[in-house]
Amino acid sequence: MSDAALPQAPSTHAPTASFLRRALDSDVFYSFRRSRLTMVAAIVTLLFFVLAIAAPLIAVQNPFDPSELQLINSRIAPLWTADGQSPFLLGTDEQGRDVLSAILYGLRISLIVGILGVVFSGALGIALGLIAGYFGGAIDALIMRIADVQLTFPAILIALLVNGVAKSLFGNRLDAMSTLAVLVIAVGLSFWVQYARTVRGSVMVEKNKDYVAAAQLIGLPAPVIMLRHVLPNTMGPILVIATINLALAIITEATLSFLGAGMPDTMPSLGTLIRIGNNYLFAGEWWIVAFPGLALAVLILSINLLGDWLRDALNPKLR
Repeated sequence: MSDAALPQAPSTHAPTASFLRRALDSDVFYSFRRSRLTMVAAIVTLLFFVLAIAAPLIAVQNPFDPSELQLINSRIAPLWTADGQSPFLLGTDEQGRDVLSAILYGLRISLIVGILGVVFSGALGIALGLIAGYFGGAIDALIMRIADVQLTFPAILIALLVNGVAKSLFGNRLDAMSTLAVLVIAVGLSFWVQYARTVRGSVMVEKNKDYVAAAQLIGLPAPVIMLRHVLPNTMGPILVIATINLALAIITEATLSFLGAGMPDTMPSLGTLIRIGNNYLFAGEWWIVAFPGLALAVLILSINLLGDWLRDALNPKLR
């Protein structure tokens, strides 16, 4: 039997190549290439994620490990100043922590809280939005009234309330990882309303279309129809909200930490580092607060720029 007659195994590269071609030829990628500001924002955001992941390889010390800190190295100025010392490129804080190392590790905490908070709020909001929009009636009215009540309060107040309830219940039993989990829940419960209202509106439009009626006709259960058929048609607005809410979640966590209701000094996020450095700003050690604040500002700005571009790229009316 010749080789030509042998059955050929399906190539796994063809679907991938086809997907890449469609992605590169899409209007979204064309819009991305046309905007230099968006490309810069994407590079900066990607750089922050790479720095956070590679923090143990880049940092000169582990700022979370007290055994690596020496008080004799406290409040050293940045390396390029007259009083700077190697290897502390951005100086040290009052505990002898290298500021650059603290920023890299603090960036990891801020991104973890932000991403997990967005995932939690998105899952909760999407689920409630699907239920409210698909079933309607009393359950829709109940979910939307709860959403309306929450919208009357700023997100930071909701986060402070959740954080305060957790600390009143558990007190000193909360360690650093438990505090991180509380922050994720507090951030998630602060931003679910936007997902719920957006998904509900999209579902109310989609459920009246023929493909939903056909799915109901063949007897598919409601959860399958909502998740497999209706949800994919609402992903555009969800992606925009998630991108913008990532920046808001990071700011919320930083605000909670700055107010002393967030991560402890032993495992600081960017907000905690700013709070610590703020105590030494007028004593002349400006670098302790300036560099964490700058890192947070650049991260938030780059994510917001990506969110604005994504909103315009996915909305044909705004092109």
